[in-house]
Amino acid sequence: MRWIVNADEAGTPDDGRRALLTAMITDEPERLRRRGISLGVSPDDADDVAQTALLRAWRSIEHLHAPEPGQMCSWLDTIARNAAVDLARVRSRRPADALEDDLPDTASVAGEVEMRVILDRALEAIRDLPQSQREPLLLTVVDQLSAPEIAERLNVAPATVRQRIARARKALATCRRAGMSESPVG
Repeated sequence: MRWIVNADEAGTPDDGRRALLTAMITDEPERLRRRGISLGVSPDDADDVAQTALLRAWRSIEHLHAPEPGQMCSWLDTIARNAAVDLARVRSRRPADALEDDLPDTASVAGEVEMRVILDRALEAIRDLPQSQREPLLLTVVDQLSAPEIAERLNVAPATVRQRIARARKALATCRRAGMSESPVG
């Protein structure tokens, strides 16, 4: 983005307003930040208020009635106050949650990681089952179908379905006792 530096480019006579604003900010770079804090803005948000105020001032410099240092200070303070009020309104509509509430404690993170590892290994063990065992197991556990319903779907006897489910569960139990190792289940 290119800033308009002289007023000839802006289409208004250059009476030194932007130069005065630049000089004021250069001389006291923390002025708007301190003003924000004095208006009740938290120190963390004071830089945002100062930046917003400066940007608004730069964009509307032609509305300043008298380009004198005292007048500019008052005008800039009014813009900073309005920026602080706008920030307060935005924050009141969407209050931020405290960071501490969002962060889980270390023990729960470790527990979640351990649980995720176990679940990943369990899924891998299920994938490693032969298709003839995996399919009836998933149909009974996930879809909650009965052995006769599964038998009808797979065109096998209900006793065969129960036998395949039992073998799949036995293979998974062996894998579980082995700590969900990465060795293939047979």
